Amino acid sequence: MSDSQLQTPAGALPNTSEDRLDEDDRLKPEFVRRVLERVEAGDPEGARALVEPLHPADIADLFELIDRDERGALAAALQDLLDGDVFAEMNDWVREDLIDALEPHEVAQIAGQLETDDAVAIIEDMEEDDQRAVLRALDPDDRAAIEEALTFPEESAGRLMRRDLIAVPEHWTVGQVIDYLRAGDDLTTDFWEIYVVDPQHHPVGTCMLSWILRAQRQVQVSHVMQREQTLIPVDMDQEEVALRFQKYALISAAVVDQSGRLVGMITVDDIVHIIQEEASEDVLLLSGVGEGDINEPVFDAYKSRVRWLVANLFTALVASTIISQFEGTIGKMVALAVLMPIVAGVGGNAGTQTLAVTVRALAMNQLTHSNTWRAIAREIRVAALNGLTIAMIIGAGVSLFFGSPMLGGVIAAAMLTNIIIAGLAGVLVPLALERAGADPAVASSVFVTMVTDSMGFLVFLGLAAGSGLVD
Repeated sequence: MSDSQLQTPAGALPNTSEDRLDEDDRLKPEFVRRVLERVEAGDPEGARALVEPLHPADIADLFELIDRDERGALAAALQDLLDGDVFAEMNDWVREDLIDALEPHEVAQIAGQLETDDAVAIIEDMEEDDQRAVLRALDPDDRAAIEEALTFPEESAGRLMRRDLIAVPEHWTVGQVIDYLRAGDDLTTDFWEIYVVDPQHHPVGTCMLSWILRAQRQVQVSHVMQREQTLIPVDMDQEEVALRFQKYALISAAVVDQSGRLVGMITVDDIVHIIQEEASEDVLLLSGVGEGDINEPVFDAYKSRVRWLVANLFTALVASTIISQFEGTIGKMVALAVLMPIVAGVGGNAGTQTLAVTVRALAMNQLTHSNTWRAIAREIRVAALNGLTIAMIIGAGVSLFFGSPMLGGVIAAAMLTNIIIAGLAGVLVPLALERAGADPAVASSVFVTMVTDSMGFLVFLGLAAGSGLVD
């Protein structure tokens, strides 16, 4: 009988991995319901027995899967299992709800179990008074490390880095390094590289653990270390840090302060989270939905979304104003009103395609000053090919359906023109925002939609009025 079955109360279903997780390693609804039933029945021991075999990440998922008003009771029942590892894996909104319900000394106890970067993630979003109370309850060494981290800008390498690392002088031998690692009970146990420093604590090289283990004891560290290394400035934005890890296939990297001294390290497990966060952030910003988290409070979600809807309302008025200038033309030929949404809709989709490619290229540092014009020319060529294809299809279809080759020619020309304009807008709008120092993902979609709608209506109705199609 397994340990999890031994811990299951009498009368309960066996608590095996198959009962808890589905084929995609997600908690099964039946398991979540069983845990909540134990809590509601006043049986915290039964709830703990069910949850205890779970990985910390799965326990964090359990809190994210239930309603907000059920989390307090579940937290009380699972108090012994809610350690630092669980809070580190938890969604920001869910974690904030639970942290708010804890006393400062309880938060300090959790933060003390974590690496500095994870502890900072918990404390940085707290109210200033609560933050000070938690810091006072921490051990002096932990408090000093967290207070230093909080002095760095948000989403910077200083917030992301770990202070616990292994650094040795280059005149040591491999044997001395091994003896130091074995004798140091207070050294970190989570590392892949050993950093080699000079007397001023400036990093001069790095050694993989495999190199140390394979080298003879009498060999000097300076003979086996790699002098070329990627150093991360302490104030570098976390997105830039992630790009360096990706570009140079790093497992870990040293972080240095303004004087070049080694102050911390960043490991690839932290970067995986950053890449996911940054990618999600850009997608959500393009849609104008803010953080877009399903655990975000309703009013916060409302505030983040409504401002872009209001902005979109005003940009839509521009398109409406253009349409109003051609009221007489539309009144003489109802087919124009039928076909206008097609021109604007296809143009909008073409602009969104180019916008997505451009924002990604900017985020990945693929689009820079040196290749801007080449990228613009490429998007114009792609837009022209797309425009010609769609123009021929819509032109032939409208000619046959309405029995008017001239109307087919007008919409074909308007479609080609609008798709080319959409391609230009899709690349120029985010570029302009990026050059102005703004996040190109924030408002690009609103402006691109305004351009494609307005120009689509203007070109289509203008061609119809000027071609003699409408007498």
